Amino acid sequence: MEHLDGRVCVITGASSGIGMETALGLARRDADVVLIGRNAKRLTAAEQEVAAAGRGAVSSHLCDFSRLDDVRSLADTLLGCCEQIHVLVNNAGQVLQRREETADGYEATFAVNHLAPYLLTRLLLDRLLGSTPSRVVTVSSDAYRWGLLDFDDLQTRDTSYRPMRVYGNSKLANALFSWELARRTAGTGLTSNAVHPGFVSTSLGRDNVAANVFLKLIRPFVRGPAKGAETSIYVASSPDGGERSGEFWVDCKPIEVQPKARDPEWALRLWEASADLVGLPHD
Repeated sequence: MEHLDGRVCVITGASSGIGMETALGLARRDADVVLIGRNAKRLTAAEQEVAAAGRGAVSSHLCDFSRLDDVRSLADTLLGCCEQIHVLVNNAGQVLQRREETADGYEATFAVNHLAPYLLTRLLLDRLLGSTPSRVVTVSSDAYRWGLLDFDDLQTRDTSYRPMRVYGNSKLANALFSWELARRTAGTGLTSNAVHPGFVSTSLGRDNVAANVFLKLIRPFVRGPAKGAETSIYVASSPDGGERSGEFWVDCKPIEVQPKARDPEWALRLWEASADLVGLPHD
């Protein structure tokens, strides 16, 4: 087991499911773990369990990823309390049955799954680069295959809302963001990788009736959160995860992806469109 003494690891969506199991796995390697979640009660319970799992420091912060001002405040807090950040695991995500808009006016699945981690990563990027060797691990999904980004309608305002297609779009965005970040940080000592956790039974689709029916049908093939977290933990802690960048990992191994998930024009266009949406410069 790789030991992470003194390494500061920030995990979003860490109050339950894959995020909590990722936090536990890194804590068992003696990392200093920072848990991010939106439910205070669950987050407190998770912090206590993670603290008991290892010897590193453990802290937690509330953040609602559907509110970009919350993400900005979280970044300010982390920059104020963490002199170094060695690992950022972008794990928080959701899938909704019906189209909803966030307080910022963005389609909720795209905002939570892509815009929020994009914003948080960029706001923490200088700290990550100043803490090298460092890593950004973004939880995407094989569902990227269902995605087909329409840059004229990223908010799904002009087309019918199909939950799994919208979710696939956000996971394709995760893969493209991770790949573009790897390109931009090549040679710096920071690695950026995307991971697919497999079909995992979590609270991700708790508001999605169609997703819940689908999960019941495939239950014999569904992984538990601990199994689903294995690849995130591996990429966040193993020598491989520190040496390879711009990869898409499944079952702790990098795999080939469909060309659309590494399309350089799409990756650059998404980066710049996302920057405009969250109010950041393109570079």
